[in-house]
Amino acid sequence: MHKTLIVTNDFPPRPGGIQAFLHNMALRLEPGRLVVYASSWKRGREGGEETAAFDAEQPFTVVRDRTTMLLPTGGTARRAAGLLQEHGCTSVWFGAAAPLALMTPTLRRAGATRLVATTHGHEAAWAQLPAARGLLRRIGESTDTITYLGEYTRSRIASALTPGAAGRMVQLPPGVDEKTFHPGSGGDEVRARLGLTDRPVVVCVSRLVPRKGQDTLILAMPRILAKEPDAVLLVVGGGPYGRDLRRLAYETGVADAVRFAGIVPWQELPAYYGAGDVFAMPCRTRRGGLDVEGLGIVYLEASATGLPVVAGDSGGAPDAVLDGETGWVVPGGSAEETADRIVTLLGDPELRRRMGDRGRQWVEEKWRWDLLAEKLRDLL
Repeated sequence: MHKTLIVTNDFPPRPGGIQAFLHNMALRLEPGRLVVYASSWKRGREGGEETAAFDAEQPFTVVRDRTTMLLPTGGTARRAAGLLQEHGCTSVWFGAAAPLALMTPTLRRAGATRLVATTHGHEAAWAQLPAARGLLRRIGESTDTITYLGEYTRSRIASALTPGAAGRMVQLPPGVDEKTFHPGSGGDEVRARLGLTDRPVVVCVSRLVPRKGQDTLILAMPRILAKEPDAVLLVVGGGPYGRDLRRLAYETGVADAVRFAGIVPWQELPAYYGAGDVFAMPCRTRRGGLDVEGLGIVYLEASATGLPVVAGDSGGAPDAVLDGETGWVVPGGSAEETADRIVTLLGDPELRRRMGDRGRQWVEEKWRWDLLAEKLRDLL
């Protein structure tokens, strides 16, 4: 019986987009033919209990390493090879190619006949660094397939590979659960709870880090409020940039019009999208191209919820928007253009409805998890 070993650092309950990508794909593979080898999330009793409870709920086997970060060392490679043989796995899926797919030769010697490595935004950054380019080339030569999110990441990663490896690349983006993210997902209840009923709401769901552009949204608020005095920015998510963002809202004079919801439980996330009239995340590329958006699944989740989106032009973010149809792409970091697009949408209910409907249709046509999981099954 064909079985697959997933090797990854990016697996729930650790939060994040890559983690959600891998978990959703894993749930759609045949559970009896799947084993996950992952790092631990948090040290200490509380983190261990949370991880153990999550793992016990999964329909497939999850094996945790004691470390919080797997590296392609000899010891890690031997343990992965041991799991491969113990469970009779013949294929391996590296949840992120860099750096764990450097273990490919060891796993092939252990009996793996098919090895697939998935790339995200950070591999595109690796492709720009001389030493890391060499490691990507090794990964490309040793694996059967490298997957990519969209054209932006493909073109940059392919530049670091041999022509043969670049020719074996296959697109495999994350998907959206259209049954979970949908219009009518409970947004009215969130609005009522937060005291936002009847107010125009711009929602942003993301980690609070500089690349994502929550600061640009805050700087755009004076311009937005000049046209829509009752508008409010709802910032959903947590991260190291949170304190700076709160300070910026105060210094900009818009603190009363910015609500920080913090990290919300995953099951409540669709309702927070639904609380918005417009979704906006004007992400920007930083650090000379080393800090870049790989795709931006949040734009697609917003589209599935029926919202028009305003996206930044960082990396592969434009791949998640049909510019002019499901929303608009703006220069990352431009508060003026971000504000202008948001004001246009807030002032035109018919345009919001039309873009939201088109976004929902596009997700159903191209971005459903079931379609993408079938593609992964074929690759494995």
